[in-house]
Order: sequence, then structure tokens, then C-alpha cells
Amino acid sequence: MNILKDFLLQLTFMVMPIFIYFTFITERVKSDQKRNIIMSFLWGISIVLCMSFPVTFGQNARLELRIIPLLFGSLYGGFWSSICLSTLIILYRLSDGISVGFYNTVLVLLGSLPVFLLFQKKFAMSKKDKRVKIAVGLSFYYCLIGLTILGILRGFTIEYLKVPIIHLIFVVVVTWFFTRLTETIREIHQLRVEMQNSEKLRVISELTSVFAHEIRNPMQVTRGFLQLLNEPDLPDQKKEYIQLSIEELDRANEIINDFLSFGKPTLNNNERVNAGYQLHRVINILQSYSMNHNVEIKSDILDYCWIYANPQKLKQTLINILKNAIESMPNGGIVWISCSTTDEDYVKITIKDEGIGMTKKQIERLGSPFYSLKESGTGLGMMVSYQIVRSFKGKIQVNSQKGQGTEFIILLPQIT
Repeated sequence: MNILKDFLLQLTFMVMPIFIYFTFITERVKSDQKRNIIMSFLWGISIVLCMSFPVTFGQNARLELRIIPLLFGSLYGGFWSSICLSTLIILYRLSDGISVGFYNTVLVLLGSLPVFLLFQKKFAMSKKDKRVKIAVGLSFYYCLIGLTILGILRGFTIEYLKVPIIHLIFVVVVTWFFTRLTETIREIHQLRVEMQNSEKLRVISELTSVFAHEIRNPMQVTRGFLQLLNEPDLPDQKKEYIQLSIEELDRANEIINDFLSFGKPTLNNNERVNAGYQLHRVINILQSYSMNHNVEIKSDILDYCWIYANPQKLKQTLINILKNAIESMPNGGIVWISCSTTDEDYVKITIKDEGIGMTKKQIERLGSPFYSLKESGTGLGMMVSYQIVRSFKGKIQVNSQKGQGTEFIILLPQIT
């Protein structure tokens, strides 16, 4: 009975960080960096508790689940999280003195951490089922390394290897369960966030449908009369005023068009589309625009990148992002565009520039209503682009540093 209680206690140490993070942290902390720090701290507490209250049975036989918080911290938190958690494990074992167990711990970490970090990026870009397989595979690898090193240090005998084999089976099963649990909670949280955003944007959509056309009609009339007033014999100064007025009306009309694109309901008229072909068309459309801004477009596009999407909406999204990339380089530069497939059955479209770049806070606000880095921008174009990609069951990832350019990665489910 004591062994069962110890096992349940170990499982409780796994549940606590997940419960605290998704209940209290995700809603209150918006910065990904702060979230990673807090989550690493929670997994650190879990490691200490797991090592402090192991499952003990027999003579000097002990099992604990420190591998799982270390694995989750590495896969979800990244490089620095894995380093900090590994250091914590080594220091804790060092406090008990230098022994065969300490050497085993250090050697296992040295053999496991590089592999964890190698799979971290692939894990971050994978779907739910693939993530579960990666986590289970890495936990199996960790335990196998530990079993092998322990056998080398103490000898390959049944007496010494019985506990590590039991530990391997137990860790793999628990890793499978908690990875599925974490991914399911993440999906539920993401759906809740999307529902909240949809409710906020619903008001904008309704107002757009009601007022956009009524605003545009008098604007078109005004623009027509301004054109009539622009006679050849007018003074140059008045001609300049009329031209400025027409340009401002056109800019207002573009904003209203963005409103209409966002506000009108999306019809389910998707079809089989070659993303590479659509990307070629977008480059041709914006070729002269990029030359006017002294920007060169370099492309590496795979011809057969088939997705299920609306070609017009896909083209609108690509134009918005590519145009932003061009405009982010006031002194000119190069935009790299690529289209390829991934091992996770995604079509990956990458648009990378050498522009002014963005901070992490600016990246987090991308796609929000009325947020734009342009002085005369409204943010509606990017908001519509995010909405379109989500409607295709895809996602947008943004990598950027201030002054070093921006990389937009669009991932769309691939079809055959």
C-alpha cells in the first residue's frame, strides 16, 4: 500500500505544474518569455519534489519521475529551460554526495539533453499526435541510456537492472498520459482564446456590415466632384489640394474595403490549390511595386504544394504579407520567398525580409484589430490575413529581431 501511495504522490507532482500553469498563468501572463520562466520554475519544483519523495521498495531500490518535468521543460521551454533543470538535478544529486548514482545521473543527462534539444524545434512545429510520439520516444531513449550506463557501472545483472526496467516501463506510460493531457488542455485553452477573440471581433463585423457601404457612397460622390473640379486652367496650388483630397479619399476607401473583407461572412468555397503556383502569381503582381521600393525578390518555390483553400483569399493573404515585407525596407533590400513541404504534412510558405524588424511585444500584437507598425496603417490587412489562415486550418509563425528583419512562416495542411 505504501508503494501505491508513493506512485500516486509522484503523479501528483506531475499534475501540479500543469494545473497551476493553465489555471493561473496563461490567462494573466501574456509574454511568452515570462511564461517559459514561470513554467520552468514550476517544473523545477516538480523535479525537487519527485527526487525528495521517491518510490522506495526493497533494498536501496527507488523510482522517481524527474525525467518527465525535465523532458517537458526541454520540449516546451527550450534551451535555457533544459539547462536550468539539468543543473538543478545535478546539484540535488551532488548534495547527497558523489556516488555511482551521481555519475550515472550526469552521464545520462550528457547523453540525453542534446537529443532533447535536437527534437525541440520539430516538437514545437508538430501536431498533437506527433508530439505525443516524440515525447514518448525521448522518454524511452532517456531511460534506455540510464539503463545502459547503470549496467556499465554496476554490471549487467538481473539484480541491478530489474528496477531500471520497471522504471522504463513506468516512465513511458506516464509520459504518454501526461503529454496527451497537456496537449488536450492546450487545445481547449486555444479554443477558448479564439472564442473570446471572435466575440470581441463580432461587434466590429456587425458595425462593418451596417455602416461601410453607407460611408463609401458619399465618399465616391465627393471623389467624382473633385475630379470634375480639377480643370486644366486651375492654379497649381489648387490642383495640388484637389489631388491630396482624392488620395486621402482613396486611402479611406481602402480601409473600408479591409473592413468589408473582415466583416462579410466567410463562405466554405475552398478547393484544391497549388500554393506554389499562387505564390508565383503574387510575386508577378508585386514585382513592379518591389522595384519601385528598390527591393529584390528571390524565390525558391516547390511547384507541387497542394493545399485545401480558397485561392482568392490565399492570394490576398500572401499579397498583404509580401507587401508589408517590401514596405519594411525603406532603403531597399532583399525579400526571400520559399514554398516547401515538411515532415509533419504541412506546406510551409516563408517570406523573409531585411527590414526594420519587430520586438517580441510587437510580434505578440500582430493580427490584433487596429494594430499596425505603419504610421498610416490600420492593422486590418494583417488581421484579415490571420483570420484567413486560421480558416484554412493553418497557422502563422513570426520570427523577428529589431533591426534584423522579419520572417513570416505560414503552415497549411498538405493534401495529396
